[in-house]
This record gives sequence, C-alpha cells and structure tokens, in this order.
Amino acid sequence: MGTQKVTAPLIFAIMIATIGSFQFGYNTGVINAPEMIIKDFINYTMEEKLENPPTDVYLTSLWSLSVAIFSIGGMIGSFSVGLFVNRFGRRNSMLIVNLLAITGGCLMGFCKMAQSVEMLILGRLVIGLFCGLCTGFVPMYIGEIAPTALRGAFGTLNQLGIVIGILVAQIFGLKVILGTDELWPVLLGFTILPAILQSAALPFCPESPRFLLINRKEEDSAKRILQRLWGTQDVTQDIQEMKDESARMAQEKQVTLLELFRVRSYQQPIMISIMLQLSQQLSGINAVFYYSTGIFKEAGVEEPIFATIGAGVVNTIFTVVSLFLVERAGRRTLHMIGLGGMAACSVLMTVSLLLKDAYTWMSFICIGAILVFVAFFEIGPGPIPWFIVAELFSQGPRPAAMAVAGCSNWTSNFLVGLLFPSAAGLLGPYVFIIFTGFLVIFLIFTFFKVPETRGRTFEEITRTFEGQAQGPNRAEKGPIVEMNSIQPVKETDTNV
Repeated sequence: MGTQKVTAPLIFAIMIATIGSFQFGYNTGVINAPEMIIKDFINYTMEEKLENPPTDVYLTSLWSLSVAIFSIGGMIGSFSVGLFVNRFGRRNSMLIVNLLAITGGCLMGFCKMAQSVEMLILGRLVIGLFCGLCTGFVPMYIGEIAPTALRGAFGTLNQLGIVIGILVAQIFGLKVILGTDELWPVLLGFTILPAILQSAALPFCPESPRFLLINRKEEDSAKRILQRLWGTQDVTQDIQEMKDESARMAQEKQVTLLELFRVRSYQQPIMISIMLQLSQQLSGINAVFYYSTGIFKEAGVEEPIFATIGAGVVNTIFTVVSLFLVERAGRRTLHMIGLGGMAACSVLMTVSLLLKDAYTWMSFICIGAILVFVAFFEIGPGPIPWFIVAELFSQGPRPAAMAVAGCSNWTSNFLVGLLFPSAAGLLGPYVFIIFTGFLVIFLIFTFFKVPETRGRTFEEITRTFEGQAQGPNRAEKGPIVEMNSIQPVKETDTNV
C-alpha cells in the first residue's frame, strides 16, 4: 500500500458532504430562539381562522407538534437511507434529497406571508425527513472515501458540522440578527442556502469508490478515484480488499433489516450500533441545555442566551479536540472517557442544583459542571456513534445498519424531548441521577462489548465478528479481545 496523503480533492469532498451535517444541526437548534414569536404567530393566525378564540391547550399542542414533527420526519428519513444509497449511490443520494431541504425551507420561509400554521408544520416535517436521511448519508460517504488511518478523524467532522450548525442557529436567532417578529421566517428558511450550495458543489465530488467497485463493478473508476483522493498511485491492496468483499457479497443475498437481527454475525455489531446511539441521546445532553438558561440566569448572567451560545462554543471546540484525539487514543477509549466524565459531572450538577439556594457560589460550580459535561460529550458520545456504525459493517449490510442506528437515535431523541419536561417537573434536579445511571450502564457496555476499530480495515472488522459468530465457545473472549490484539496497519503512512 502506498503513502496516502490528505489531498485537496479529499478535503473538498468531505467538507461538501458535511454541509448535510450542518443542516441537521441548524434545523435542530433554529426553533428554540424564536419560540415566543412563533407562538404569537400561531395564536394570531388561529384567531383569524377560527370563530372562537383558540384555547391555551390547543395552541400549546400546535407549538409542540411543530417542534416534535421534526423528529418524526427524522425517524422516517433515517429508516429510508437504504432505499436511496443502494439505488443512486452515496453522492447522488445527497444531491437528490436537497430537493427536500429546499421544499421544507420554502414552506417555513413563506408560512407567515401565507398566514398558514399548516405550512410551518409541514415544512418542519419535510426538513426532518431531509435531516434523517443526511444522518445516514454523510457518515457513510465520509467513511467510504477516507483513508483507513484517518477514518475516525474525518468521521468526527460529521459531528463538527452538527455543532457548528447548532451554534450558527443560536447566533442567527439573536434579536439583533434574525430573531425578530419580521425576520423569523428568514431564520427558518435560511436552510435553503446551504442546500443550494451543496447541490452546486456535489457534482464536482467523486462517488464512493467502494460503491462503484462493490455495487456497480466499476473497478477502473474506483481505482482512479482512490488515486486522486488519497494522492498515491499504489492502491492495489485497497482495491483487492474491495474485490474480496464484492466476491463475498455476490455469494450472499441482499441483507434486509430483519436479517441484521437474525444472522449471528450481524447481531453483535447491530446491538453495539443501537446502544451507542442510545448512549448519545440518553446521556442527558438535552437535559443540560434545557436547564442551562435558568442556571445561568440565577448565577447572575443578565443575558442567558449568550451563556448558552458560550456552551455552544465549548461544544465546537471540544469536537475539534476529539478530531485530533480519535486516531491516537481510539474510539472505544474516548467513548469511555466521555461517558465517565459525564457521569461525574451529572452527580456534581445534582448536588450543586440542590445546594445553590443555600450557597450562592454553588451556581458557579453548576455552570462549570455544565461546561465540562458538554466538553466530555463532544470528546466521545457526541461524534463517535455516528461514524463507528459504518466501520462495524461491510458494504452489503451497511445501509440497513445505518438506517436502524439512525432510527434508534431519532426515536430516542423524540422520546427524551417528549418525556423529559414531565420527568424534570416531578423529580427536579434529581432527574440527572437517572442520566447518571444510564451513563454508567453505557460505560460498562462499552468496556465489555465495543471493539476498538482504529486502524482496522472494514474487512478485518467484519472477519472478527464472523469468527465470533462461528465460534460460540469463544464467547467469553469476545471480539474486543480478538480485535484489539490485531495491530493497526503500520505500513500506511498518512501525510498532510
């Protein structure tokens, strides 16, 4: 295998792909800042349409629906990933679904002009469909075009795109920018611009070479793309690995969603994939942001929104830190460090929230715990679950696995958003103890079940799980021991 380089075409392709991640982050965070303004719009519009004034329960239900339907769209979209990528390819799928982003952006952007709450809700559903598809397309595409030695670092760029999107949405939502009664439709419709930019640039990005060779049998095209992306003429070993995988796929029937749970060699990786997605959403990160505004206010911060933006900046900074650590420390290690740190911070937040009325300085301890909690999240549970799923599966079952994992993430996100306010009302600060319990469970699971995939080819990882499935008597050893005993490829030097 030749010396791989981080080339301009590789950087360009990955940056354009992560616009989809930015879209996910932006549309996740954009609805929060103009909440009161949008509620007023719903109230005014429904008063004009209905003979009798709408009740508070009815208005709250419409607002809740406009927020929650985004996650419902995401669940449907994430479950549909395989329908697109196997038929159209990775790059072309990203290009096609930008039609959804433009449609959703137009519906939301013109809903005030049309005085239509229905357009707002439908726009949120359509943009949710788009974001659900992107959460499958982007990590898959990046994982298949990145060199093995840098697959984790480039995979972290997916999460970086998400947190930058959230941060931009928070900043644009300020009253001095777009968070006003006149401009909030522009804030929601802004998502059209990144969609147009990505649509214009994607034709200049290559299709996934793995898709071309394994799915389309276009070996020459795959070889040329690898040579251009990785900056080396010697890609023989990588092409051979893909050909071996293609030969194995030809002997198997197409993997369905149900077969992921029925076939022994897929059962453990799909369970790992689902648990890692749950570890992200059940970690308490959404709860922390829910509490943060009130905590910052009680600590004397005059404009809590700026403190929340500060937490978003911490989000971004530590995602960059993870980018540089993931190929040094490894996925499994960083995930465990992140989960352990978050569990400790959860306990500290519970104690400080209970004591802040008695001791004023406890509010500042709580703020510090929040910021450190966010930092630990972005070191491990934030970025790693998105891209490690693509590493655990070969080309055949990968789209179905990404669909299941993505749907698990969106479903748990929806349930947390639905149930957390009630749990917080009943338990108060003690609600973080529940998340501490989840974090400890996920930490134990990661230690015993999650393999280290750093420096391993897709073929090596797949063979490990197949060997485990074929040798049930070795169950005590597990794939962690076997895979961690394999040394990362040393002959691959990656230069920037």
